[in-house]
Amino acid sequence: MRITVAQESGVTLIRISGSLDSLTCDDAQAVFDERIKNNEIKMVVDLSEVDYLSSAGVRVLLPALKGTRQRGGDLYLVGLQENIRKVLSLAGFASIFKTFATFEDAVSSFASR
Repeated sequence: MRITVAQESGVTLIRISGSLDSLTCDDAQAVFDERIKNNEIKMVVDLSEVDYLSSAGVRVLLPALKGTRQRGGDLYLVGLQENIRKVLSLAGFASIFKTFATFEDAVSSFASR
């Protein structure tokens, strides 16, 4: 797994590639925790290069979503492949996350809030 973090238009973009599973979730959790600690509460997570998402990976995304929303922000997902959508749906979390086709669409949504 590889994670990159960038800032654009007041939004934190987190790009994840590879697998987000029990072997990699601690590293991903640390990235999200650090961002929230720094009050970076408008996040867009690009999962377009994630080839596998396990329940452990979902358990990383959920507290990050909760943490951003508790502080008045939000966490949006972009670039979901069909297999990732299916995992979120089967876990019952598809309706909890706001998803967008592109980073630009997600940033526009933040701007209109």
